[in-house]
Amino acid sequence: MNQMVRSAKQLGTLIHNERIRRGLSQQELADLAGTGQKTVSHIENGKEGTKLETIFGLLAALDLEIQLAPRRKGSAKSIGEIF
Repeated sequence: MNQMVRSAKQLGTLIHNERIRRGLSQQELADLAGTGQKTVSHIENGKEGTKLETIFGLLAALDLEIQLAPRRKGSAKSIGEIF
C-alpha cells in the first residue's frame, strides 16, 4: 500500500482503515503501541498535537512506515488541495 498523506486527518483515516483491515479494536492497537485507546481515537479523528513518537509506535504496530518524497510541482491548484 502506498498512500500520500498531507494532513493529520488523512493520516488518521489511514491508521483507522488499516486497524479495521487487521481486525483490531482501538484498545488492541493502543496496547500493541504502548499508548491509550483515547489517543488512538484522537489520532484517527485527525486531531493535531500528537507526539511523533506515538505516531511511529502506532505505525510500527501496524507494520507501516513513513517514506518522504518531494511534492510534485504543479499538481495542486490551491493551498486547500495541498493540505
